[in-house]
Amino acid sequence: MAGHTTPPAPREGAAPPVRKPNWKMIGPGMVVAATGVGAGDLVSTLIAGSKFGYTLLWAAVVGCVVKIALAEATGRWHLATGRTIFDGWRSLGAWTTVYFAVYVVIWGFVYGATAMSSSALPLAALFPDVMPLKVWAIITGLIGLAFVWTNRYAVVEKIMMAFVGVMFVVVVYVALRVAPDLPRALAGLVPVLPSGSIVYTLGLVGGVGGTITMAAYGYWINAKGWTDSGWMKMMRLDNRVAYLTTGVFVIAMLIVGAELLHASQTALASGDQGLLDLDRVLEDRFGAFTANLFLIGFFAASFSSLVGVWHGVSLMFADFVERLRAARGQDATAGVAPLARGEQERSWPFRGYLLWLTFPPMTLLWLDKPFGLVIAYGVLGAFFMPFLAATLLWLLNTGRTPREWRNGPLSNVLLAASCVLFVVLCVQELRDLPW
Repeated sequence: MAGHTTPPAPREGAAPPVRKPNWKMIGPGMVVAATGVGAGDLVSTLIAGSKFGYTLLWAAVVGCVVKIALAEATGRWHLATGRTIFDGWRSLGAWTTVYFAVYVVIWGFVYGATAMSSSALPLAALFPDVMPLKVWAIITGLIGLAFVWTNRYAVVEKIMMAFVGVMFVVVVYVALRVAPDLPRALAGLVPVLPSGSIVYTLGLVGGVGGTITMAAYGYWINAKGWTDSGWMKMMRLDNRVAYLTTGVFVIAMLIVGAELLHASQTALASGDQGLLDLDRVLEDRFGAFTANLFLIGFFAASFSSLVGVWHGVSLMFADFVERLRAARGQDATAGVAPLARGEQERSWPFRGYLLWLTFPPMTLLWLDKPFGLVIAYGVLGAFFMPFLAATLLWLLNTGRTPREWRNGPLSNVLLAASCVLFVVLCVQELRDLPW
């Protein structure tokens, strides 16, 4: 029948042995969490705290639960089926290939410049008058390129875990330094929507840690060597620990916004520049040591996002190209086994996308982003998270997934709720674009 698609065949044979969860093996979740929490996310959380105090703390907790559900669904697809997420998307029709092809090219071009600029800002503040911001940005991009080009996932995971440690220590230290009001913080766990808070609430629930790198989680667990359903319990532990850590980041930044900025009615600039504003506030109140420590945390958040995207999205692009090449001469929905561990990181599509993320975006450091490019980037980016949530619902409730690993009622509720949330956020982002 025209338009009919045959799902990839679920994995057959005896069930693989169940691996006992081991805290020492936690890693891929930390990589996706560190990548997803960038400087812009920290600013949006600070601004929410500065405007509404602790009132929206509950939204940060809900956001953590939503991200756990989405990442778990992505990991479950990879482990239960032995297929990658792009293999699953292709089984839903050619439209997914067209969307991803356009998205990954435009997104990578604009994001590359954004990531390099974000990583350069704290370095320029820590070392003023050493070199221009654009030069710092180029240096961070080249370091990220060299690091990912010459190392495999195991080394990337170790450096990302180090970044997580720095971010955690710095953000929690600053939150404790401003002396949180615990009774008011606990009161903020009760869902309340103050007047004018809807946009900030949606941002806290859906924005922090929610990017294309959530789809990369499955590739990172495969790179770790977790390739079948026997790793399901380990993946779930890894995912929960990672996003609970993300929740601590968000709550700590909300505390800083509530205690340091809300009471004094201090306004921050939007975007990454807002963190430099906070640096100046911290220096005035607590001195240069705390301010410089915060800039180090700012750099860890920004540069970890750069390294994570350079590695994770390049893995996705390599898989995308491999699927297109393998589809020639066979049913495009038949499914293709993932490349052997480590092969994708040595492939030309992986390294070609690394170069795409690094060198063409450098031109945007000297030019204002072209109007049409801003619109295209905004539209494609706004649709990605609804696309991810909706397609996971589709894939994990059909014969594409072995029956024992399909969604249960709780997974369906959380994924459906996140789908609605991201559709609302998508509409809001589209309205905010400079049409």
